[in-house]
Amino acid sequence: MKDIKSFINKRVISKLSLVVVISGSLLSGCSSSEQVAIDNSQSDIKNPPNILWIYMEDQNPWNNAWGDDTVDTPNIQKLADSGVMFTQVYQPAPVCSASRSALVTGQYQTTLNLQDHRSFRSGYNKQFLPESYKTVPELFVEAGYQTFNIGKDDYNFSYDRSRLYNAHDGIAGFQGAQDGSDFNWASKLKNKPFFGQLQLKGGKHTHFEGKNVPEVDPNEMTLPPYYVDKPATRKEWAKHYKTQVVSDIELAEIIDTLKANNLLENTAIFWFSDHGMGMLRHKQDLYDGGLNVPLIVSWPAGEQRLNQHGKVRTDLVSGLDIPATSLALAGIDVPDSYDGQDVFAAKLTPRKYVISAKDRMDFSFDRGRTVRSDNFRYIRNFHPEIPRSQPQFRDKKPFSIEFKQAFEAGTLTPVQAEYFAATKPAEELYDIANDPHQISNLVDNPDYSKVLKEHRQVLLDWIAKTDDKGAYPESDRAIKETIDLWGKKCVSWQCDSFRKRHPDAEGVKGDDYYDKMPWPDYMPKPNKAYYDKIEQLYRKSFQ
Repeated sequence: MKDIKSFINKRVISKLSLVVVISGSLLSGCSSSEQVAIDNSQSDIKNPPNILWIYMEDQNPWNNAWGDDTVDTPNIQKLADSGVMFTQVYQPAPVCSASRSALVTGQYQTTLNLQDHRSFRSGYNKQFLPESYKTVPELFVEAGYQTFNIGKDDYNFSYDRSRLYNAHDGIAGFQGAQDGSDFNWASKLKNKPFFGQLQLKGGKHTHFEGKNVPEVDPNEMTLPPYYVDKPATRKEWAKHYKTQVVSDIELAEIIDTLKANNLLENTAIFWFSDHGMGMLRHKQDLYDGGLNVPLIVSWPAGEQRLNQHGKVRTDLVSGLDIPATSLALAGIDVPDSYDGQDVFAAKLTPRKYVISAKDRMDFSFDRGRTVRSDNFRYIRNFHPEIPRSQPQFRDKKPFSIEFKQAFEAGTLTPVQAEYFAATKPAEELYDIANDPHQISNLVDNPDYSKVLKEHRQVLLDWIAKTDDKGAYPESDRAIKETIDLWGKKCVSWQCDSFRKRHPDAEGVKGDDYYDKMPWPDYMPKPNKAYYDKIEQLYRKSFQ
């Protein structure tokens, strides 16, 4: 087995003949900022395509299409061969609810105050989008599309689901790939243009019986240097490869469904993940492992348009480009407020930077921002006093337990022990080409001072321009919601402070402590029982 970065490089090099080189005039026109202009010049579409998001959870690009042959994923390979694959796609957040909130709204979660994981889920603590704001599915509805989402929503705002998804009731699910009633989307919508989201468990698959998934030998894994070489860690690493096989099988089933209903030719498929795998230093962290995801786009009827910049794309892409591109392919104008661009636009200006954000994760309060350029990743930790290893949802996982035990026994290497340091650096800078694992911080290296200043300024400009809401503390209602959801697991100073300042709230549900927040006049509360039950669902699931 080889390092995943070398797999990607090998895959790209092997397909150089397929890459259409963007002209020098386009390259010289690159914007110096992370924001990019939207090009809607190709919006005159007589036969609009169906848009289908195959939306996996917690999955890194460890498959044949990316050059990794540890397991066989022929269907992913076939989709990549028929479409366009992107090697440098980074989601706006390394956790599901923040990332999904950004993609469904088309805008940075930090601009809309949707950045804190699993927030605004109670009657007494709500967040609404501005009155005139249109989410991605609402724009498709206005354009005459049928829309559906089979699986989790997990959005950090309150909404009338019937406005977003008009073809299928479903539920406002947050866990499980197929929450909701059965819906034969392909047969019911084959004569109507549709925008659909199919949620797959991806890296969250844990049971493989009956799925024809081969065993993956944990002893054959090559672990990255920041992990302890122990059995549970090897087993978890190997398990992620098994989930790749399941994703490949599920993809084949979806393709067969499209073929059986004569939908494949004019359906633009977006196959991608919400963020990286669930292990430490991946999910919920700002390194490539938590943010870099696979993306393949295939549209047989639109092959010429998709291929104009190459079959294998190495340019920087933000996850926010997925909604913008989806709208553009359907001939729908992309709102000026959206932060993405159509990656298939004829006059494409490649990104110079992709910015991502980390905020409260479950009951772990923190704030970090990162800038990814072609060659570097810069990270700003706004709370260096908070260790990376603060209490979090993976503490009882076997791989976390053995990692901490090795630290306490003093058997970790300095690189491995860094995860358990009492503090973390205020800034981090990594040379990706020479340090793909991002373990050698170059912040104090004078040879990289110019690079550091460049990326630092890009981030500062972005924070100011986008009004990064992560700079503002969460309200007492939000902290109470966190305590209601996670109980004694929340030992952050924010929760401790709330308990001291509000001793009368101890043991009292937030619904009984605070008044319910009213739904705005422009969006009356929908007549759906699950909106009243959602908080109880969360408490039962997590405490």
